[in-house]
Amino acid sequence: MENNTPPKFGTGFFKTCFNGVNALSGVGILSIPYALSQGGWLSLLIFMTIAIICFYTGILLQRCIDSSSLVKTYPDIGELAFGRKGKIIVAIFLYLELYLVAIDFLILEGDNLEKLFPNANFHVASLKIGSEQGFVLIFSLLVLPTTWLRSLNMLAYVALGGVMASVILIASVLWVGVFDGVGFHEKGVTVNWSGMPTAMSLYAFCFSGHAVFPMIYTGMRNRKTFPTVLLICFVICTLSYGLTGIIGYLMYGESLNSQFALLITPIAEAIEDSLHVGKNRTVSVLIRTALVVSTTIVALVVPFFAYVVALTGSFLSSTVTMLLPCVCYLKISSRNSRNLRLELVACLGIIMIGAGVIVVGTYYSVKQIVHSF
Repeated sequence: MENNTPPKFGTGFFKTCFNGVNALSGVGILSIPYALSQGGWLSLLIFMTIAIICFYTGILLQRCIDSSSLVKTYPDIGELAFGRKGKIIVAIFLYLELYLVAIDFLILEGDNLEKLFPNANFHVASLKIGSEQGFVLIFSLLVLPTTWLRSLNMLAYVALGGVMASVILIASVLWVGVFDGVGFHEKGVTVNWSGMPTAMSLYAFCFSGHAVFPMIYTGMRNRKTFPTVLLICFVICTLSYGLTGIIGYLMYGESLNSQFALLITPIAEAIEDSLHVGKNRTVSVLIRTALVVSTTIVALVVPFFAYVVALTGSFLSSTVTMLLPCVCYLKISSRNSRNLRLELVACLGIIMIGAGVIVVGTYYSVKQIVHSF
């Protein structure tokens, strides 16, 4: 049964675009210059390839959802393709990825604010808290209320703030390069094979919005416009990522160092559904608060932004954005009489690329994290 009928009430076109751009363009934007410095200029070809692959697999997710009226979420796609075990496997990768991205977000904020205010110290009673840890705690409290929002229409306003923050960030980087005397004098290297696994992992992380795409799609007022929305989001984010990466690499070259609400919502809704407490507002707020608290604790323990992002991108994001959409789509489509020769070749190629990123990227990411302790 087809699932093309849009809901009577839902998120409009522009609000959906804001949610989509915010899902894609977030924590990863500051990791792109570092990724470019790791892989060299030729790694931009990998960057573009991953962007195209992730756009295509986003469309595959839409097709999987449209194949049955029972499919609402990403784990539902896994269940439709492979039964109960498929749902569990997809859910594990999906929610673990979202959880780690939320942690990456907090690490990033603490790291950057600490660099802006290196001498800041916080005191709670007789307890002294370092500047980076203090900023992580403060930012956790600031983002906490946004996780209590349940409507995508309301989250769109938060997403607009995230989009504006990305625009301001790019403008600030340009300003530093043009007017603050830094300039664009670094030539960089053509290719750095030893750093290519890290670059691939970070690029995969940057386009890992697939975990929330089903939620965004099913919440649309007019679902037929989803491919257009997805294309707009990927074009905007690819351009913003590429611009930030190029100007950052030209400014600092090899000296570059490593460095939300939409992320928490699918995890919280899954927990609420499993406990059958989705309609209980108080319990919902407590669940979402507990998720923020737990991500804050992990962010304080593991303050290695680039390496955690690379691990998330290689092991989890590559699985969620490349492997699972292709495998599930091929399984679901095989039950129909459609000719899948071209799509089969494309999906098998993506699966091979994704598997390579997962194996090589995960190995190097874990190695870097271990050496950082």
